[in-house]
Amino acid sequence: MDFIARRKKLTEHMNEQDYTLALLTDPSTIYYYTGYHGALGIDWGRPNLFVLMNDGDSYLITPSMEEEMANTQTDVTEVIPWTDGLDDEWRKPLSGILENIKIDRMGIDYLKAPRVVLDFVMQYVNPNKINDIGMVIESMRMVKDQYEIQIARHTGEVAIAMLEGAMEAAAPGVYEFEVSLAAEKAGTYKAAELMRKYYKEEEPFNYPTISNQQQIMASGRLTTMCHHRAGMTKLEHGEPLFICHCGTVSFKGFYLGFDRTLFVGEINEEVSRLLKIAESAQKAALAEIKPGAVAEDAFFAYAEVIQTAGYPIPFRAGRSLGFSVNGFPQLANGDKTILEEGMIFAVDGGADAEDYRTQVGDSILVTKDGYEFITPFTKNHKDLIVG
Repeated sequence: MDFIARRKKLTEHMNEQDYTLALLTDPSTIYYYTGYHGALGIDWGRPNLFVLMNDGDSYLITPSMEEEMANTQTDVTEVIPWTDGLDDEWRKPLSGILENIKIDRMGIDYLKAPRVVLDFVMQYVNPNKINDIGMVIESMRMVKDQYEIQIARHTGEVAIAMLEGAMEAAAPGVYEFEVSLAAEKAGTYKAAELMRKYYKEEEPFNYPTISNQQQIMASGRLTTMCHHRAGMTKLEHGEPLFICHCGTVSFKGFYLGFDRTLFVGEINEEVSRLLKIAESAQKAALAEIKPGAVAEDAFFAYAEVIQTAGYPIPFRAGRSLGFSVNGFPQLANGDKTILEEGMIFAVDGGADAEDYRTQVGDSILVTKDGYEFITPFTKNHKDLIVG
């Protein structure tokens, strides 16, 4: 990925808007502009900070234990390490930057900045000079370059391998968590295969293991709980099994959405009827996807199908994807963003009833003529029978 070009594009915007510098704190944003993806973060009390000056100089302020990795991963002007409990930690290098320049305007990813960082910055910079640069960054990130698109397609292959692994393991009497383990194993081997073939030059930073967070999964009546995790429930013959890969499948830091409702042993007719509504809603949303379309129109088409069938709208029709699980724009009511070629979305359909809920979801790439499935997988109910 051309991180220098990305930083140059952001500095061009900064100079147009008279920004002296930008301070970025979100891990996925720091990766987008630098290539650095450390293991630590604010959850550990160890914020990573990226400072970009309007002249193009760039500084990564990171815990000293990450210094070697940061220098290997990035091409920033300087990596500035700090150590827990010594010399005021990250505050000393950041204050050194803020004190030594005249700041006309400063950009910060305001909604994602840790409060401890924001409060510290306001000791040195007049709050009236601090501006939210978050939407500028989101606008840059929403259209993917060719390298991102390649990674997205490979992430789709990993997602499909995970579902196939889950389907092989799923059977009456099998625990949900056992299905999840099978999916992780299948996805990990597929990721390793792709990394060996396409990303050898990125060693030693190829991480194939699928272990981002607990798998969203529910069987039987538990499907009414949208984000239930794979647990100690045993699969039952004639009941549905819902598997969602949102936040679980990640390849080279790229996230996709991919959902299927399966049938254990045989098709459950009530679930099949609900699933057809979900699939029709997704199909209606997809029909709106093309360059020049308005994001919320996909939502309206999706919502009309669900409401006409007599069910409540369960969620937005989709969201932008990339190096974050959830990005801008959204296929949701009120989002009037004009779709562009190169955007990537998760597009969903759903139907919620008293005893069951069904959901189907795929990731797609907006193309010049419409869209391309990144997760091309069957929706034929007979093919979705497991065990």
